[in-house]
Amino acid sequence: MRYKIGHFQNSISTLELKERTLYQNTLILGEEGSGKTHLANKIRQFVIASGIPTLYLDFSDPTVEQIEERFKTSEDFFYMQFDESEEFDNALNEAIAARKNIYMAVNPNYFGTKRSMKSKLSQMIQKRELLENYYYFFHEIATLNGFYTKFEDFLFYIFDLFNLKKFGLTFLTQPHEIFENPRIKLLFTFLYLGRCSNAHYYNTAVLRNLKTNTFYYQYRMDNRSLLFNQIQSDIAIIDD
Repeated sequence: MRYKIGHFQNSISTLELKERTLYQNTLILGEEGSGKTHLANKIRQFVIASGIPTLYLDFSDPTVEQIEERFKTSEDFFYMQFDESEEFDNALNEAIAARKNIYMAVNPNYFGTKRSMKSKLSQMIQKRELLENYYYFFHEIATLNGFYTKFEDFLFYIFDLFNLKKFGLTFLTQPHEIFENPRIKLLFTFLYLGRCSNAHYYNTAVLRNLKTNTFYYQYRMDNRSLLFNQIQSDIAIIDD
């Protein structure tokens, strides 16, 4: 199955989502209004069309009225707001059993403050039924109070999640000065591109100059060299 979502600026090729999209991780890094949500929804629709249910975790904790209409197609949108109640647990289990495509509003303060203590939010995200059957989306924004104070711990938590999940995941975020930290760049390069030898694959200053729905696109090639898979780069324009 292939799904065309855009075209490249420097070639006649089209940008297509393929089966490997379901198993490899995607990082969407861009300013507010850059088209991150638009692109993420195209990936989400591809995953759903491939028969895999989705869990979209929005750490801006929106009400259902604040979510973009593009997500609210009838059978592909099931809103929940995370809390630590038994009622929530029961509702989530019912949604998973029905293979609902869940859009979950989450306050990041529910994450534990210590890496040695797994919060109920962390336990929920690592539910076996989700890990084995769902494709995840993590959507966070740079203005979240407190989120970046424990960002490195959050990344190591995500790294652990990669080893447990059957499918890949998509991570959406705004450019933030922490992404210019060489250690963070190396970690993101490894997690999302599969190569960890250079800290300069992306530059947040460059991202700020791109037009809406235009992204600096990089992906790991299928053909492997002696040491690693090569990284293909181009400017991609996403279809409206």
